[in-house]
Amino acid sequence: MKILIAAALSFLVAAPAWAQARTGQPAESTSAPAVQPKIDPVKEADIRHLLDVTGTAALVQQVISGMEQNIKPLMASSLPAGEYRDPLIELFFQRFNSKLDSKRLMDLAVARYDQNFSDEEVKGLIAFYETPLGQKVATVLPKLSAQLQQDGQKLGQQLGRESMIEVLSEHPDLKQGLEAASRKTSADSQ
Repeated sequence: MKILIAAALSFLVAAPAWAQARTGQPAESTSAPAVQPKIDPVKEADIRHLLDVTGTAALVQQVISGMEQNIKPLMASSLPAGEYRDPLIELFFQRFNSKLDSKRLMDLAVARYDQNFSDEEVKGLIAFYETPLGQKVATVLPKLSAQLQQDGQKLGQQLGRESMIEVLSEHPDLKQGLEAASRKTSADSQ
């Protein structure tokens, strides 16, 4: 689950900037509110303890480090080819990384936990994650989520190929249309 969240966060952080850069129009904002609502100090301390016990601070650092790896291929494929592209992407990441820090992401996490959990629930989660089973869950769950994501992608690709082959074999007119479009695209790119 944490890996899926990290991947989604990676894309959501960069997508509005790309949209604005490509169209010249402001993109819909996905930024966090400038002023976070005041959280009860006891509850905030409990939430920060929970985030510490679950290893969220380390995950945030991993997210920050992994953002470039996740976003870079998306940027490269979304920008037109040219000599400008690689230097633009490198400068973008220099600027992006200078603005993003783990404290900011942790503050956002605290606000979200505050919105979604009562202090009693946070204390219950702390009690669980301080047990050996809770520590194992905190350690194994990110790896398990990544494995399930990979398994899902592979299954989706396999089912997608099978479905396309079946549709094209059942509809020769669509197969011919696809082949003609492919030839045209190849001829246009040469």
